[in-house]
Amino acid sequence: MPKTEIRTANAPAPVAAFSQGVRKGNVLQVAGQVAFDPSGAIVGETVAEQTKQALANVVAVLEAAGASLDDVLMLRVYLTDTAHFGEMNEAYGQVVTAQPFPARTTVYVGLPAGLLVEIDALAVVGD
Repeated sequence: MPKTEIRTANAPAPVAAFSQGVRKGNVLQVAGQVAFDPSGAIVGETVAEQTKQALANVVAVLEAAGASLDDVLMLRVYLTDTAHFGEMNEAYGQVVTAQPFPARTTVYVGLPAGLLVEIDALAVVGD
């Protein structure tokens, strides 16, 4: 079963040796997305603004693979500060609205300067 790269101009291009997304069979992994717009500029100074942009990037990669948030089984959220959890969770809930909700894990990490959140997704495409 071949592995297929997923690429879209509607999300920022990777700055290292990784794909925006990879599909093998009906499994789709979306790489961690941060608050860059497709041109590479950071969108937002708050964790809420950055969460919405990161999720918009995840959705763009999903759509490039013929999927949507409805196909996502798992979202992983990486935050730089535990104090940001409530604000991220509120912004997340404005975007991720369809039940059943994906499973989610939130962890705390270091990210490059200016970035507050990163989100990746695991989806199953097709039945």
